[in-house]
Formats: sequence, structure tokens, C-alpha cells
Amino acid sequence: MFKKRLLLVGLSIILLSKVAYSQEESAVPQGVLTLDQVVEFALLQSPIIRQAQIDEEIGDRDIKSNLADWYPRITASAAGAYNIKLQQQIIGDQLITFGQPYNSNVLFQADQTLFNRDQLFASKTSKFYRQQLQQVIENAKINTIVDVSKAFYSILLSEEQLKILDQNLGRLEKQYKDAYSRFDAGLVDKTDYQRASIALTNVKSDRNRVANSFEAKYDYLKQLMGYPDKFDFTIEFDTQGAEGKIAENAADPLMLENRVEYKLLQTQQTLNEIQTGYAKWNYLPQLSAYYRYNWNYFNANFSDLYKTAYPISAVGLNLSIPIFQGGKRIHQVKAAELQVDRGNIEIENLSNQIRTEYSTALAAYNSSVYEWQLIRENMEMAEEVYNIIKLQYDEGIKAYVELVVAETDLQTAQINHINAFYQVLEDKLDLEKALGTIN
Repeated sequence: MFKKRLLLVGLSIILLSKVAYSQEESAVPQGVLTLDQVVEFALLQSPIIRQAQIDEEIGDRDIKSNLADWYPRITASAAGAYNIKLQQQIIGDQLITFGQPYNSNVLFQADQTLFNRDQLFASKTSKFYRQQLQQVIENAKINTIVDVSKAFYSILLSEEQLKILDQNLGRLEKQYKDAYSRFDAGLVDKTDYQRASIALTNVKSDRNRVANSFEAKYDYLKQLMGYPDKFDFTIEFDTQGAEGKIAENAADPLMLENRVEYKLLQTQQTLNEIQTGYAKWNYLPQLSAYYRYNWNYFNANFSDLYKTAYPISAVGLNLSIPIFQGGKRIHQVKAAELQVDRGNIEIENLSNQIRTEYSTALAAYNSSVYEWQLIRENMEMAEEVYNIIKLQYDEGIKAYVELVVAETDLQTAQINHINAFYQVLEDKLDLEKALGTIN
């Protein structure tokens, strides 16, 4: 019977562990992922965001710890002593001995803060500290979205480059075979197929370099996402949809209040102003109330010490008024005021930096869009030129060297086009970040 129960328990543990593992595995997206799915996972599992969220929890605990001083504090303590030599004093003509050899006491005390500048400061700043912690998380999320998206685009760029190189590789392999057949038939000299061999080798080298970069780029994207190493995924992207969005007007007006860095500085400046008031509150008194109940025990014999108690109790107020501290409070107030002045300068400087960042990002985006449109036209023209020269070469009108030049121009135009397209996407991200419109 015992063995059967042990077997059932073991099977239950195995089943539960498998269920937990399958739930964990199903929570990780796999297969083919879009940019939205990648970003969504990163916003949940990115190490930077998770650290910021833990920092928020730590900060919330610190705030609650400071606010807890408004609540009553209840303490209990106990003490005991054996008086080796009791106190003696002559009164009149008699020697009087005071106390008992054994004594002990148990103290119960409750304290309540009624007015204290530290607690007042904690109450006024708690809202803004929480707001600051949330803004730090928001900033971490924005940076994660930008970094993850750029890493995503980098993989897509390599994929598109690989497609172009594969297409060119197929054309060059056919051209090499044709050139060698013509040479073998005595129609042309060996330079044609040698040039074809050189061009083919160059494209193979480029393809190998691009293909070998995938693993590192996926590892970097996984790192940013917080994606488990034991799982894998591939990505897909709606290129045509992205091209349509590029055509939209991206010149939105700049609003400083949309930037999380600006909001962070404003929150910090509010805390600086409250800190100035806190320094001035140093002139205020501190008031608290207390209640004490003390059980005292005295006896000549230890075994009888706790048979009889002699309790005393008291309730009262403590008032502390700062009068003179050597000018310390004056310097604290002045330092707090200077911190506010410094904060104003910092906000002004950040405002100028944001405006410069916006104008730079807008100029880069507009320039990259214009360059992409020109390069796209060049690519279409290069395709047309290549097709014409290929037909003329097949008919024996053009020399092979002209076909090689047209092939090289076409590949260069195609690579430049895809590079320009993804540069536009990255510049658009930078512009949205400068505008503070990334959600």
C-alpha cells in the first residue's frame, strides 16, 4: 500500500511539472513573429524593463516605509538585575538600605507622531516619487521599443540582401556556364568566363558574409527581448505596408511635454521645490504623544520576584523646538534654493537638446526618404539597362564586359535600395522618439 501511494505521488509530481513546463513554453511566442509580436514580448520580458519595474517596487516600499511613521509605534521591553551591593544612606542616626537584591521590569509603550517635518515631507513627496518611478519605466519601454525595432530591421535587411544576392548568384551561374560554353566552342576567348568566375566568386563571398551574420543578429534581438535561448523564431514584415506609411507626412509639431525625459526633469524640479520647503520647515517644532505602562518587580529572593507587581503608567506629550543650530538651517535652505535654480537651467538645457534632436531627426528622415526615392528610381533604371544589355549580349551585339558592368550596377542599385529603405525605417523611429510619440 505504501509503495502504491508513493508511486501515485511521484506520478502526480511529474504530471504537474510537465503541465507547468508546457504552460511556460506556450507563453513564449515561437514560429514566425511580426514586429508587433516581438515588441509585445520585449515589453514584458526585457531585462531593462523588468529591472525598472523592480526598482519601482523597491521605491514604493521605501515610500510606504517613510509614511509608516505616521502610524502609532508600539514597543515592549523587559529587563532584570541582581544588585550585588545595595545603595545605603544615613538618615538621622540610622543607616538605611534602599532597594532589593532582585528587581525587574516589563515596559509597554505606545508612541504617536502628531507633527513632524520628516513625515510631512514624506507625505507631500510620495505622489511625485511614484510618478518619477513610473516615468523611468516609460523611458525604459521607449528605449526598448526603439532598440528592438532596429535589431528587427537589421535582420530584415540581411534577409533582403540575401534574396538579392541569391538572385544575382543564379544569374551569374548561368552567365558563367554560357561564357564557358562559348569559350569551349571557340566563339570567344577565355576572358569572358574568367570575368564571370570572378563576379560569381565575389557574390558568393558576399552571400557567405551576410548568411553568417544571422545567428549573431538573432542572438542580439533575443538579448534585447529577454527571449529564452532554448527557443527559436523567425521574423516577417509587411514591406509594402511600411512603404505606404513612409509616404505619410511625418512632420508633426514638437511638444516638449511629450518627451518622457522632459517630464522626468519636471517631476524632479517639483521635488526640488518641495525640498526647499522641507529645509524651511526645520524651524518648526516636533510634537508626539506617548503612553507607558511599566510593571516593576522587587524581591529579596529570586524565586519570589514575580509574585507581586508594582505597576506605574503615564501618558504625555513631547515637544521639541529648535532654537539655534549654528546657522545650519540657513545654509540648508540656501542650498535647496540653489538646487531649484540649477534644475531650471537643466530644464532649459534639455529643452534646447530636444529641439536640436528633433530638427536633426527630421532632417535625417526627410533626407533618407528623398534618397530612398532616388535610389529606387536608379534601381528600376538599372534593371531596365541590364535587361537590354543582356538581350544585346545574347544576340552578340554587346561585349561580355558590358554585361558584367550592367550586372554589377544592378546588384549595387538593389543593395543600395534595400539599405536606403531600412535606413528610412530607422530614421522614422528616431524621429518618433524625438517627438515623444512612441507608445
